Amino acid sequence: MLDYLLQDDRLHIEGISGTSAGAMNAVALADGMAHGGREGARETLHNFWEKMSELAKLSPINRSFLNTFMGNWGMENSSSYQMSDAFTRMFSPYQFNPLAINPLRQVIENTIDFDHVRICSNLKLFISATNVETGRVEVFDKKLLDADRVMASACLPHLYQAVHIDGVPYWDGGYLGNPALFPFHENTACDDIVVVQINPIFRKGAPKTAQDIHNRINEIAFNASLLKEFRAIEFVSRLIEEGKLEQDHYSHQRIHIVQNDKVLSKLGAASKMNAEWAFLTHLRDVGRETAESWVDANFAQIGKKSTVNLRAMFQGEDPEIYAFESQE
Repeated sequence: MLDYLLQDDRLHIEGISGTSAGAMNAVALADGMAHGGREGARETLHNFWEKMSELAKLSPINRSFLNTFMGNWGMENSSSYQMSDAFTRMFSPYQFNPLAINPLRQVIENTIDFDHVRICSNLKLFISATNVETGRVEVFDKKLLDADRVMASACLPHLYQAVHIDGVPYWDGGYLGNPALFPFHENTACDDIVVVQINPIFRKGAPKTAQDIHNRINEIAFNASLLKEFRAIEFVSRLIEEGKLEQDHYSHQRIHIVQNDKVLSKLGAASKMNAEWAFLTHLRDVGRETAESWVDANFAQIGKKSTVNLRAMFQGEDPEIYAFESQE
């Protein structure tokens, strides 16, 4: 999606809030933007994920022959993935990786110039991580962003040891902000927030297998903080409409969601371990097509009204109804 928006040029990005892979995208974009504008940002994003795919070639976790033959990007049927998944449920990273070796750090340090990230003047960054001790979200100061803070934002506790910053341990920011929206309210002038929805909010029916149950629990957990912020935004908007809050002090936040559940809902959680270049470029192309369709359909509404009916969302209506209000 970012690749398309940077090329399309119809929308100006004032700020980005990101966690985990979103944090990596954010710093790659800022790095490229600082020295090469929009095209520089696209190039840096491309180079970063290409390096990630090169690193993945060394991973012992690969798709099964059957999945590869059938064109299935997931790893659910991969014996190496199944063994790894079972292993990480029995042993902690402090046991199986006492030296805290993480090749991802090398990719980040070799690909991202954090001096460029910190001086990028036309893009605000809000990179979040979870403070393990307090259970609160931490949004890092852009002036202090470095590889450690990006690693903290992407630290899944069953895979990696907590990342310590100034003596404080941090885990993946997705537990408390996926992404965090509240930094936009006080730090940006724009009232339009575009959320790129990767984890499906809605899935019909109850999962039956142990793996599907675990995957759905993870989706619900990682969407919980976002839904809470959506509910708060909807509540404030309703109070403004009812005249209970003065618009001199409060404003309507216009919410937009870009998603492609038809493609992403078919991909299980195991596909997130797949960093093959063919898969990454497939996701990039899906993102570009989705972004283009969304911008074409909703551009006239940007700056005027939300394209998501949050009230309908929390009234339990069909997701096809609340998803894109502007198309009704």
